Amino acid sequence: MNTMTHPSRQQGSMLLEALIAILVFSMGILAIVGLQATSVKLSTDAKFRSEASLLANQYIGAMWASDRTPATLLANFQGGLGTDSAQYLAWRAAVENAQTGLPGTVANPPTVAVVTIPPVSPAISFSSQVTITIFWQAPGETTVHNFVAVARIA
Repeated sequence: MNTMTHPSRQQGSMLLEALIAILVFSMGILAIVGLQATSVKLSTDAKFRSEASLLANQYIGAMWASDRTPATLLANFQGGLGTDSAQYLAWRAAVENAQTGLPGTVANPPTVAVVTIPPVSPAISFSSQVTITIFWQAPGETTVHNFVAVARIA
């Protein structure tokens, strides 16, 4: 009896299945790495935004604790628009401090605008609107980000 072995049509299919499985696994790993990179970037952006919010709210708190007349607010707190008050310069130094965690603030100084507005009720004799804009530029980026806080102080 002469038995001859014929090659099966399925020879090599296991190798092909293994290669396809490796390809699918590699695509999944690349997707996870991409998600991780995006997650780190968004987390860093959120950290910078919360730092800017904290700095703006500290300055608004200092305004509320001072004499809140529009003339005093304008003289003591406005800055970055041509005339810089002493309080603004001290706050700006805190914003530009490397400990705050906001990069690129030296090249992009914050601005504080104080505008007198009509009071909202007859019981209030004066009112001001304060707009604080803090800029920063993350390392390795060309985009300048900003945070704007608007407060009405009466």
